[in-house]
Amino acid sequence: MKVRRLKPINSLIIWLFVALISSSTTVSAQGKLDKKVLVTIGNEDVTVKEFMDVFHKNNMNNELLDKKSLEEYLDLYINFRLKVAEAKSLKMDTNSAFITELAGYRKQLSKPYFTDEKVSEALLAEAYQRKLKDVRASHILILVNKDATPKDTLATYEKVMKLRDRIMKGELFADVAMEASEDPSARDREAIPNQRPFRPGNKGDLGYFSVFDMVYPFENGAFNTAVGSVSMPIRSEFGYHLIKVTEVSDALGSIEVAHIYVGVNPGASEAEVAEKQEKIDKIYQKIQDSISFEEAVKQYSEDRGSASRDGKLSKFTVNRIVPEFVETVKKMEPGQVSKPVRTMYGFHIIKLIGVERPGSFETEKAALKERISKDARSKKSEEVVIDQIKKDAKYKLNDKAVGPFMLSLDTTLTHGTFSAKSFEGRTDKLFKLGKKSYTLSEFATYMAKNQHKQEGMTPEAYGYKLLNEFVKESCIAYENDQLEKKYPEFAALMREYRDGILLFDLMDKKVWTYAVKDTAGLRNFYNQNTNKYMWGERVDATLFTITKAGEVDKVKHLVESLPDDGAIAKSFDQDSLKSVRIQPGKFERGDNRFIDAAEWKDNSLSVQHSDVDNFTVLVKIRKVMAPQPKGLDEAKGIITSDYQNYLEKEWVAELKTKYPVIINKNLLEQVKATY
Repeated sequence: MKVRRLKPINSLIIWLFVALISSSTTVSAQGKLDKKVLVTIGNEDVTVKEFMDVFHKNNMNNELLDKKSLEEYLDLYINFRLKVAEAKSLKMDTNSAFITELAGYRKQLSKPYFTDEKVSEALLAEAYQRKLKDVRASHILILVNKDATPKDTLATYEKVMKLRDRIMKGELFADVAMEASEDPSARDREAIPNQRPFRPGNKGDLGYFSVFDMVYPFENGAFNTAVGSVSMPIRSEFGYHLIKVTEVSDALGSIEVAHIYVGVNPGASEAEVAEKQEKIDKIYQKIQDSISFEEAVKQYSEDRGSASRDGKLSKFTVNRIVPEFVETVKKMEPGQVSKPVRTMYGFHIIKLIGVERPGSFETEKAALKERISKDARSKKSEEVVIDQIKKDAKYKLNDKAVGPFMLSLDTTLTHGTFSAKSFEGRTDKLFKLGKKSYTLSEFATYMAKNQHKQEGMTPEAYGYKLLNEFVKESCIAYENDQLEKKYPEFAALMREYRDGILLFDLMDKKVWTYAVKDTAGLRNFYNQNTNKYMWGERVDATLFTITKAGEVDKVKHLVESLPDDGAIAKSFDQDSLKSVRIQPGKFERGDNRFIDAAEWKDNSLSVQHSDVDNFTVLVKIRKVMAPQPKGLDEAKGIITSDYQNYLEKEWVAELKTKYPVIINKNLLEQVKATY
């Protein structure tokens, strides 16, 4: 017998074959488990699929499934379902506030279902390309109402064109902006005593921006205007704009910096500005010579909010910061410290921590889609969807009913006083969507509710405008009513939001607000856990800050000879010592750099000189205080938070009694082995 020799099979093919079989087996096993009940909470069964869908959705880091993570999440999920069950038992899902709030979320969540894919993809590509650039531009705005008559609109357009002609003939854009722009930020804002400070105008300069930072028509105008050029008039909801683009550069994206800040009051004199300039220059020199940027922040920055974070500001994009910051950061590398920078607020020394530039299209895609759905540009896509809804629902307008009705309208409509009363009960069909008919009576009611006074528009023309709006809203409502049936993922999302609102409302009632109002319970909880809330070692001390060098010795003598701060302050008044600021208190290490530098010893006095500012600080330490429990009022925030956690834990235990929890542990093990 002749034996046929087989060809060797490529190992990669074998691997792919085995992987495919393995994958198919896993999917098959998952399918068998999906419908099984993993946990019962009271009378509610939760299937494997229902739980695993939620688990995977909330497992944001895509970590590998393990016993601990799954069981921990199951505990959290059970607690969540217990609270939702209790909320439903209390009929919280029937009150009007809940219904209104859920309807608001539903309106937002349904928006993606009213966009056309092709139009959306074009808008998405456009938005991504614009995200890659930062634009700096100035503008001149002449206001005109978005519903203005053609006559008024034309007059405004001609006014803007005359301004543009002046610029084209050589006048500076900034000068024309200060004179004629109806954007008030273009001109100086004079100070009003005790109300507002002086603020210099921007001469039309809007600083830097990128995609979504401006209204869509303005954004289009800016991105389609060449650097150095002035656009033709651009119409937005505010009026007509002339846009001058001064710079287009690669986008910085998200920027993180730290700064040292020395403030300069608006309208400060030249001498005051010079004094602040000298101070910031000294600080910069010290960074160059002897100390770190972070140490300089702690000692000298006047932005106390950021000083506790080594000067770090919250991450920002170019439209959120003054242009001087952006100009400086663009020239820096991470870790670099800038020379002093002047802005309208004062002087800054900037340290660039890093920039997170826009990612690839795939990386940015989801966030851009979300932004587009909330932006005016989404209307372009929505219009296509409305047409599709009309087509699918076999929309047909009844001209025989519409025409005579429009001709019957009078000036009460354009005056904003139209009444629908005479049309009550009129069942004349205006149009149909699917099996639903829309009547003359319904449209008349809509007109009465949505009418506004119109200038220069005939009643018939305004009637047709309102009809178009009514048809559009009816199409959206028609499609909206079918979303849960047509899209299971939307139905699941709505359940998630419904349960989330119920959970929040019930937690607020049973835990969060309750803990704040339950003063007796809070006090009792504090008394039982006093040792958890401790002060570290502290000093009872007073700082005396002296700004006149010639008064230091006199102040020191009074502080040493008088018994307490009250007597010292009284003596300062009698001796007209106006240069001293008194700051008493109890301080831990890290609260104040002068306190930290002093010797911590009872009844001690130290003298410290600032090496940047022209002042001296006396630190009087009356007593060094050993660690001791904080009072309830001293740590009320964290104690209240801990009390809320305690209340929640006790409450969940009660709910588990009311709604018994049964976990199918054998099935849980199969889930861990299969998914």
